[in-house]
Amino acid sequence: RNVPVSALEFDLLAFLMHHRGEVFRREDLLERVWGFTYGDTATVTVHIGRLRARIEDDPAEPRLIKTVWGVGYSFDPGPHP
Repeated sequence: RNVPVSALEFDLLAFLMHHRGEVFRREDLLERVWGFTYGDTATVTVHIGRLRARIEDDPAEPRLIKTVWGVGYSFDPGPHP
């Protein structure tokens, strides 16, 4: 299905998909996707929430973009069919 996303949401999703299964801290995503070496990591949290709202069937129980508590986020859609 086609899902409209902003350019930054696309960049974030593409980065996570390219690094499927890897876990990234918010600080790492802020640097690698946004290009900032410092800043408010809440930006990452907000964009992850927006992406989940657009691509997850149930954003409250995400199956694609997982939170790894105490660490960060990972894209893990499960095994290939």
